Amino acid sequence: MPKMKTKSGAKKRFKVTASGKIKSGQAGKRHGMIKRSNKFLRNARGTTVLSAADATIVKKYMPYAR
Repeated sequence: MPKMKTKSGAKKRFKVTASGKIKSGQAGKRHGMIKRSNKFLRNARGTTVLSAADATIVKKYMPYAR
C-alpha cells in the first residue's frame, strides 16, 4: 500500500485544533482596505474556525490530521 498524499496547499493554509475543528486565516484582507470599514478590519484579525461544511472539504485533503 503506497503512502497517502496530502495537499501541500492545504497543509500550509489550515491547522487542525485538538477537538478536530479546522482553523484558517481570515479572508478579505489582501487588498482594498480603503473601501472596508474599520469594524470589518478589526473583526478580521487573527484566525477563524471554518464552518462544518467547509471543514469536511478540507479534511479530505489532510488524511493524517483526523
